[in-house]
Amino acid sequence: MWVGRRRVARLKNHQTKFWLSSILLIVLTVFSFFGPSQKNAEELNAIEAFSQQEAIGLSKTEKNSLMSSSPIRTELLKAAAVSTKRVSNSALEDIKVYPGGQSIGVKLQTRGVLVVGHHLVKGNSETKSPGEDAKINVGDVILKINGEPIKEMSDIKSYVENAGKSEKSLEITLKRGKEMIDTSLQPVLDKQDNAYKIGLYIRDSAAGIGTMSFYDPVSKKYGALGHIISDMDTKKPIEIDNGTIVNSSVTSIEKGNNGIPGEKQARFSAEHDRIGTITKNSPYGIFGVLDEMIKHEKYNKPLPVASSNEVKEGPAKILTVVKDEKIEEFDIEIVSSVPQKFPATKGMVIQITDPKLLKSTGGIVQGMSGSPIIQNDKIIGAVTHVFVNDPTSGYGVHIEWMLQDAGIIETQSKEKAA
Repeated sequence: MWVGRRRVARLKNHQTKFWLSSILLIVLTVFSFFGPSQKNAEELNAIEAFSQQEAIGLSKTEKNSLMSSSPIRTELLKAAAVSTKRVSNSALEDIKVYPGGQSIGVKLQTRGVLVVGHHLVKGNSETKSPGEDAKINVGDVILKINGEPIKEMSDIKSYVENAGKSEKSLEITLKRGKEMIDTSLQPVLDKQDNAYKIGLYIRDSAAGIGTMSFYDPVSKKYGALGHIISDMDTKKPIEIDNGTIVNSSVTSIEKGNNGIPGEKQARFSAEHDRIGTITKNSPYGIFGVLDEMIKHEKYNKPLPVASSNEVKEGPAKILTVVKDEKIEEFDIEIVSSVPQKFPATKGMVIQITDPKLLKSTGGIVQGMSGSPIIQNDKIIGAVTHVFVNDPTSGYGVHIEWMLQDAGIIETQSKEKAA
């Protein structure tokens, strides 16, 4: 009797989870049909907090660690705002791409220099942050100093020293959201270090690991991660100037538990083993072009892709790396999926069912973001989020929105027309 009751309880819990996930997906899809109004943005933020989820790439790396143990968050409301363009079923019918699954190292160079914090400078008469006094906020991007473009942190040092010694202000041009702002900043001589400082913490790059989602044999264009990369301190999307992807080797895995997402640990060199460029950082992932075609361990031919209305609840598979550089196939369940007429970052709820993957990772972990999802011999999407209170489950994005942002649909259509 006790065993029977436990089975009934588990069944009820599964049914409850299924219906809650379905309702949440329906609500998200309804919102995506309407424009990105302020009201919708507030509602989407509320849903984001309620569902207790985390974006799961990039994870830390052993050599190039810029990402902390807390994962990078996806900007959900931007998903509805970036594009309202439909992808027709006919545009997808002839598309074939290789599934990914490879672990990749990611290095982004920011556009300008990103302000990530303020600090106090001990001057002769007072202690203050000159940058904060100049009304420079966390999340601002410094683009120019004295009219000259700024690309790296090292560009700033000489300007600060020269202005401090000559007791002149720096004329700074910065970007705040979509707004361009000019301000003046007077460096202060720090008594402790005997150096002129501006009281700002800044960053010009980001690095970590993720997973390749797909790549196109026609154009060499690829897609990875499945969600936007945001700065770990400001939580704002990183505006990129350029970037590269490189081969990455998974060295170990920290298993996920309820309330704490797990994480892949990996090793890569940003200077060596480059395999492609990064030209775009969008709500649907990172995109660019491969330097040359890469061979797939499991697939010697590209696969067709599925539109969101072709995705069915039931068994599916993901491709990902859990050790070294070996791509493996693991069983999952599509718990729910909602056909989408307009782009949205969360199109399906998935659950890891493969005993081997559950044993090694505990479910979905950071660094797994971008792992391609395959059902009925078609690529249907990529893993993007983990439910913090249930690491066996998370969200996936439909493949059509990634293909659209990668420019692959347009490229392959032109090739066939020619």
